[in-house]
Amino acid sequence: MEVENKFELDGAVDADIAEKATAFYRDVLGASVSEQLPLPEHGVTTVFIDLGNTKIELLHPLGEHSPIEGFLSKKPEGGMHHICIEVDDIETAMKDLVSNKIRTLSKEPRIGAHNKPVVFLHPKDCGGVLVELEEA
Repeated sequence: MEVENKFELDGAVDADIAEKATAFYRDVLGASVSEQLPLPEHGVTTVFIDLGNTKIELLHPLGEHSPIEGFLSKKPEGGMHHICIEVDDIETAMKDLVSNKIRTLSKEPRIGAHNKPVVFLHPKDCGGVLVELEEA
């Protein structure tokens, strides 16, 4: 599995913290900050912060059954939710993962926030970290 030289830090925050974090990155650090992007099929609203070769994705729950509600109930102040790593070919990456006994959280990739295929890896197989793979 080949990994691109790109990495994203993804956070889970509630709406109030998202506004504070957005202002910090945009107004204090001068980063490029996207508009809020609702993704109802994923149960989140995202804001992307571009720091050159690194991106930060801020998430907050959208809808009643958001997958990050459990995270925020345990950590209401928000914090790091998962990391995202780009791969050249997600199908090949998934085959490599299976051969290395790494579980994915879905059998098939889904289309993520960048309109690219993504798949999440089981944290118990990744040192306790939720890892998202995104096709380049």
